[in-house]
Amino acid sequence: MKIPVMIIEDEMIVAMEIADYLENLGYEVVNISNNSLDGYNNALKYQPHIIMMDIRIKGDKDGIDTASMIQKKINTSIIYLTAYCDETTVERAIKTNPSAYLTKPFNKQELFVSLKMAVSSYDNNIKREDHKVGDILFDNEFSYDSKNNQLIYNNEYLHLTKREIQLLNLLVISKNCIISIYEMENKIWPDKFPNENTRRALVSRLRAKMKYKFIETIPSIGYRINI
Repeated sequence: MKIPVMIIEDEMIVAMEIADYLENLGYEVVNISNNSLDGYNNALKYQPHIIMMDIRIKGDKDGIDTASMIQKKINTSIIYLTAYCDETTVERAIKTNPSAYLTKPFNKQELFVSLKMAVSSYDNNIKREDHKVGDILFDNEFSYDSKNNQLIYNNEYLHLTKREIQLLNLLVISKNCIISIYEMENKIWPDKFPNENTRRALVSRLRAKMKYKFIETIPSIGYRINI
């Protein structure tokens, strides 16, 4: 399968020269756009793995802003092409985490190396997306994405009920410390206190989903998650 590449460049002669070189290397040029609006819309349409982006392009946005907008929608590697290398422009470009920054005029060897780097960057991004790991690691099997309230087990999301999420959040916030029975009940059932069976059933369900790891019962006092 050929790697799809898009070119956003307002100088058509330059764009065609780059396209010919890419195709000779075995890449597929899926689109050439010369302004920010078409570049954005066509990037979302064609989903290229790599975008060759001129910084000074036609339209309301320059290449850096256009790249930033595209990256919020699709996974793609950016190679900037520009005659500008002033500090302000470079610092803005760096914030979009490009694979390469080529100053015009550039030679074919520089472009060849930049393309290889962009392919590697794209592949690594895909691997990271496929490998789900939360920001809180429990062990080599379990982790927790606290931002999205997702418990992850062996790269798969586990379904948690609303109260199971509340309980896990309480435990994680105070990891390795005891959460009292009173605090747990007050936070999870603020309107009315549950009976003991209801509380124990909730803990039991969460403990089972976590393969009976991590959650420790402190008799007559409360619970603690050990991570």
